[in-house]
This record gives sequence, structure tokens and C-alpha cells, in this order.
Amino acid sequence: MDDDQARRTVAGLRAGDPDACRQLHDTFAERVWIGLARLVGPYPADVADVVQETMLAAARSARSYDETKGSLWNWLWGIARTQLARHFRTRQRQERWKQRPSSWVDEIEPTQIVELETAELAEQVRTALGELPVEYEQLLTSKYLDGESVERIAAREQLTETALRSKLARARVAFRTAYLRITGTQKSETEATREHS
Repeated sequence: MDDDQARRTVAGLRAGDPDACRQLHDTFAERVWIGLARLVGPYPADVADVVQETMLAAARSARSYDETKGSLWNWLWGIARTQLARHFRTRQRQERWKQRPSSWVDEIEPTQIVELETAELAEQVRTALGELPVEYEQLLTSKYLDGESVERIAAREQLTETALRSKLARARVAFRTAYLRITGTQKSETEATREHS
């Protein structure tokens, strides 16, 4: 979608034009789906829900789009991340209500415990990625989840490989900070400094 199409689409959304809603959906739904699937995990129904909520929220808030602050995609992806955060909060609340007393752990086979721990880790990783700035999240998912090479990502982002490696290092630090906070294992700055000295 070029700049003129984006302006026409946003103008149509602001006017409540159904064709503009279809244009937005047809242009970006697949890209939003792919981005969210990386963060939500193997739950297609959840991905579908968040994509739908994203498109509805975008249609409702079209007046807030300001092309001087970024592309239509960046605006839409920001909405998607907000909807994803809401989805995770709702799911966490539901999980808390479902939890049974600790005695239930004794009834589970050891292999099931490993499966639960793996699912919990994946959930924590997705949550930490969702809290990062969009550019960091996209870099980390491209490199570590999609397996793209530094050379390919650098070419796509129009960066030198050195600049990309530096940005990846900052993204990893941001991810580590978010992950440690989410898992409740964040160390004090003094402890972290001692470990690295």
C-alpha cells in the first residue's frame, strides 16, 4: 500500500466507509496474523480473536492515525500489540481462577510436568517479546524464531551488519530485562554488575 492508498484508506475509515475497512483488512490482516502468531503461540483461535479485535479497534480509532508519526502499518501493529496485551491479561485472569490446590501436582505424570513447564516458558517468552519496542521484537523474532541470517535482516532493514549486530545486542538486553521481571527473577543492578565483572 503506497502513501496515497493509505491516506484514502484512513479517510474512508474516518468516514465509516465499509470499503475502507475491507481494504485495511485485505492489505494487512495476513501480516498482522503472522506477527501475532509468533507471540500468541500455537493457538489459532486466540490469534484469530486478536486479529479481529485489532481490525475492529483500528476501524474505531482511525481518527487517531497521524501519518507524520509513522506508517499505517506501524500504527496498526501498535493497535495489535495493545490488543495482544489485553488478551494476555484476560487469559492470566482466567488461569488464576482455574488453578486448583497444589495437591493436584501429585496427580500428574512427570512427562506432563515437563510439558507444563515448557508451555509456561513459551508463554513467558511471548509476554516478554510483547513488551519490547516493535523494532526490537521484530529483530529478535526474525533472528531467533524465524532463523533469518544477520546478512538478510541487515539488507531488509537497510543497515550495516555491524549496526544490526549492535541493535540485536540492545534488543537482547531489553528482552532479558523484561523476561527477568516477568518471571520474578530480576536481580538487583549490583548483583548483575558483580556477575559481569
